[in-house]
Amino acid sequence: MGADATARSSSTTSSEVVRAVLANGRTTGIGSLPHRDARVAARFALDAMGLPAIPTLPKRSPAEGMIAQAVVGIDGIAIGQYGSIAVDARRIDPARPVATDLQHDAFAGFRAFLAEAATARASGSNALDAVKWQLVGPVTLGTALLRAGVPERIAFDVAAQAVRAHVQALLGAVDRALPGCAQVVFLDEPSMGEVNEPGFPLAPDTAIDLVSGALAAIEHRAVAGVHCCGDADWAALISAGPRVLGVPAHARVEASAGYLHDFLGRGGVIAWGVVPTDGPIPLSAERPWRRLTDLWCRLVQRGCDQVQLRQQCVVSPECGLGMHSAPVAERVHRLVAEVGRRVHDQATATRFVLGA
Repeated sequence: MGADATARSSSTTSSEVVRAVLANGRTTGIGSLPHRDARVAARFALDAMGLPAIPTLPKRSPAEGMIAQAVVGIDGIAIGQYGSIAVDARRIDPARPVATDLQHDAFAGFRAFLAEAATARASGSNALDAVKWQLVGPVTLGTALLRAGVPERIAFDVAAQAVRAHVQALLGAVDRALPGCAQVVFLDEPSMGEVNEPGFPLAPDTAIDLVSGALAAIEHRAVAGVHCCGDADWAALISAGPRVLGVPAHARVEASAGYLHDFLGRGGVIAWGVVPTDGPIPLSAERPWRRLTDLWCRLVQRGCDQVQLRQQCVVSPECGLGMHSAPVAERVHRLVAEVGRRVHDQATATRFVLGA
């Protein structure tokens, strides 16, 4: 198959996955869970989420921290007992291949999930048409490497190399454990919220190019998305080319309505962070649901399509839950599930009214 045909086939497959599993309020997770038992965390993800998200488990091991996991295999960087990073700058070479050791403690949660999912699939207790997982993106990883002592001239090249290597290794691991299961892969880029601030080590265009290159490494085998917990330049993230955009359901997102309208018009999907994770957790779904629908109303007033907002969306917590407790994680995902049901009901009603 020629390159053009391969690209068309990949695009078609990606579009099919988007329509089949990323729509109408399906629920998923973001990043970490607080469980210390990897098998318990895996079963929770499989049971609590419509699109199960493979979790990281930083309470189980500091090696599963976002940055600690990402530096596995980079020659010249070692992970300390408590997740600290030690850098030997003389040994770091961005041209040197990064060996992703999937048996490392940093990927114990990943391995446990695949084992539990494969067992559930074989027993017929879970059809599991798709899974979602997340990895730190090159801008955030490069910023962390820079702060850890990696020279600025190579920090982001090393980060890009590591992200590409880990992405390919993890994609392959899921394919082997769960043949035929679609994959949705998010790059976690909290540092993109700082890209326009004075003193940020990268120009905005360079940061966008780094994210775009990492997304391209995912796209030929999976649906590629990008997530930023805080405020971000959503126009910049959209221009990097994700199929899915993780956005907190905050009123300040309203200012980016035009960019979101164009993104949805091209078939993009928004993963709305509907339940806050950085403050008091609501007791019911009423407040998260009202906040989401109020935001949608304002976005429609600014030109977004109300049908696309409801049908081209999944819902999740705002960010990871690794620093909370297991009961809190359970409550958050119950609320997410309730919001997801309401979105699904509205999306279904809209299709019925429109005769779709």
